[in-house]
Amino acid sequence: VRGGYLNKLADLLYEHRDILASIESLDNGKAIQLARGDVDLVIRYIRSCAGWADKVTGSVVETGRDHFTYVRREPLGVCGQIIPWNFPLLMWSWKIGPALATGNTLVLKTAESTPLSALYASKLVKEAGFPAGVYNVVSGFGKITGEAIATHQKIKKVAFTGSTATGRHIMKAAAESNLKKVTLELGGKSPNIIFDDADVKKTVQNLVLGIFYNSGEVCCAGSRIYVQEGIYDEIIREFKAAAETLKVGNPFDEEVFQGAQTSQQQLDKILGYVDIGKKEGATLVTGGERLGETGYFVKPTIFADVKEDMRIVKEEIFGPVVTVSKFSTKEEAIKLANDSEYGLAAGIHTTNVNTAHDVAAQVRAGTVWVNTYNDFHPMVPFGGYGQSGIGREMGVEALENYTQYKAVRMGITI
Repeated sequence: VRGGYLNKLADLLYEHRDILASIESLDNGKAIQLARGDVDLVIRYIRSCAGWADKVTGSVVETGRDHFTYVRREPLGVCGQIIPWNFPLLMWSWKIGPALATGNTLVLKTAESTPLSALYASKLVKEAGFPAGVYNVVSGFGKITGEAIATHQKIKKVAFTGSTATGRHIMKAAAESNLKKVTLELGGKSPNIIFDDADVKKTVQNLVLGIFYNSGEVCCAGSRIYVQEGIYDEIIREFKAAAETLKVGNPFDEEVFQGAQTSQQQLDKILGYVDIGKKEGATLVTGGERLGETGYFVKPTIFADVKEDMRIVKEEIFGPVVTVSKFSTKEEAIKLANDSEYGLAAGIHTTNVNTAHDVAAQVRAGTVWVNTYNDFHPMVPFGGYGQSGIGREMGVEALENYTQYKAVRMGITI
């Protein structure tokens, strides 16, 4: 039954995909071509969750003739979910899909600045036939509505995507209320490592996608680039040229790749970090300023000649700003990549499969992309190491967040 409802929802999302993409661009500022990509992944993920609905099974444990022992896998109950403003509809699907597939009910809070796509999709949830009370959506400010979810005594689990600081607060609130189960998908400062043998043309395309996709408002953005010294100058030259040819502007222009930042607050934060980078002594390769006098547009920005203790290297900017550093050896690259409190994602660019496997094994990150970046699939788990969070979204791993195990052991008289 749950699978049927979710498949019906996926069908409705597909029928309304153009409206949903337009709402997402209007509300968030992202380019319409990227919004369509978000909606496509949303549909595929909801359909993937529909396929899991009848496959969350228990097991029988062989414990001898005098006992019959089995393990039930049960839903948690009411789940609270709090989603961010950078991927409103995608994060909506990542939260509701596994919760509903495993038989839970939910209360989801939209981001205060981008609530529209989830609210529109909620109409489709109702049309899909889900029973009343199973799916509930509320809008409001985090300090009020989010806090109510995190502290509510009858909510058994809270899932949050957002900043590390807020995630830490939610975890504390969950512990102090009723010890809710908690999953957190938090910030990142992800390294993108380029070796001398990399395909430069393909790598530069991945660098652009890694940092300027979604106007840089991506938790797993490849915001720290490390280039082996043999191709450092070539990468800087080609990356600069690529950044300067990106079309930035009206999100509804089909040729635009980088739309607007989501808010004045985010625009000010990004430009503030540009000023910090300049004062810290980094070399501004390109960008570093607002584009136009109206709208929240920032030119794609590249800093080079950075030192690892600079704030623009250490802190999450959440915008189209990237730092580029040079390294000599594989061991040095791994050390630089791991020099962060975060561990959400990483990129490796090389034509040597041995290098790729070795570095991927040693980099502390929940997702490692090799010769690609920001490349998602419904069956591939996503989540972080360290202060980038707890638990995983997507894949079979996401179902773990919404189920609990009950062991039943029966004595048998023989």
